[in-house]
Amino acid sequence: MTVGRDERTLVFLVSAVQFVNILDFMMVMPLGPDFARDLGIPMAHLGVIGGSYSAAAAVAGIIASLFLERFDRRKALAVAMVGLSAATAAGGLATGFGSLVAARVLAGAFGGPATALALAIIADLVPQERRGKALGAMAGAFAVASVLGVPAGLELSRVGGWQTPFFAVATLGLVVAGTAIWLLPPITAHIEAARRDLGPTWGDLVRRPAVHGSFLVTALALVGAFSVIPNFSAYFQFNLGYPRRDMGSLYLVGGIVSFFTTRLSGRAVDRLGVPAVSAAGAALVIVMLGGGYLGDCPWLSAPLAFSGFMFAMGVRTVAFNTLMSMVPGPSERARFMALQSSVQHLSASVGAFIAAQVLGEGVGGRLTNFPVVVGLAIACTAAMPWAVAATVRRLPARSLG
Repeated sequence: MTVGRDERTLVFLVSAVQFVNILDFMMVMPLGPDFARDLGIPMAHLGVIGGSYSAAAAVAGIIASLFLERFDRRKALAVAMVGLSAATAAGGLATGFGSLVAARVLAGAFGGPATALALAIIADLVPQERRGKALGAMAGAFAVASVLGVPAGLELSRVGGWQTPFFAVATLGLVVAGTAIWLLPPITAHIEAARRDLGPTWGDLVRRPAVHGSFLVTALALVGAFSVIPNFSAYFQFNLGYPRRDMGSLYLVGGIVSFFTTRLSGRAVDRLGVPAVSAAGAALVIVMLGGGYLGDCPWLSAPLAFSGFMFAMGVRTVAFNTLMSMVPGPSERARFMALQSSVQHLSASVGAFIAAQVLGEGVGGRLTNFPVVVGLAIACTAAMPWAVAATVRRLPARSLG
């Protein structure tokens, strides 16, 4: 595929798929206080809702890694998105903690492979010298989900009930899946490559030092991030007294910041390299966590703390995704990305479940012990630059050319 309209269309379509996938996962966290009150779920257990999605996505990623390379990526992506839409609609029909967890488990089972396939498609069709920019645009789906999706979901919940965002995202998912299957070309070159050289076995792949390093980087990033992210909405509202009516604006501002950050970071990765940008992102995350989330009287206001955190995460995420795209060869990308997605979601669920065990609920829904989980996030983030540098040193020569 050459530079120009075709490549831009590809990146746009894959980003749209990723937007729905990310929004489906992201919206549950800020909506937590809304459905928790209606369904009788303790605020301190909201991390379990997000963690159940991630745990299911982890298992699905391992299973999918065994067979994804056999199929046209376009068709596999469409199946994953239709399943995700159906599971999201089921979440809107939940009547209690158990049924909501079950729906989120089903959503994770489809969402995990969808993420792996989206990343594999970019790695397949965009050359290495432009991949950082492409992945930066794709990472912008996270920002767009924050700018448009999450505030819209919060407003829909406020006006029409917490179920409304689930149904809206399910409908959007079907529309995007249909558009992607219509406009994306068949993507089957990896099948032919695997037939020619048989490709590595599953065991060969997981024994490589670079793969070990990528898994370690993933674990550090996601355990740290998801020990705090699922609890931000409750922390802002019940610990800091931030008004519920302003939560949409909070996510809007943070998303706008992240939208521009991911694009600038993609170009920075292409020019400066993964280790430098990753280290800068980690340092910024630590500063934002320390300044905005330690205690009930943080140094930074809620809007500044959240938008600063989104800025820092945007820098780190683009570097992280670019590194992951450099590890596998052409005939093993979907398999690797599925495994990577599995480790990613497993790590996110571990972070969320740890936080659910550590946090308590005080008077008026206040979260207790929140500085403890912030400390965990800071420790994980501080170890990331070393892990990234070590992984880059282990990459095969073809990835660095």
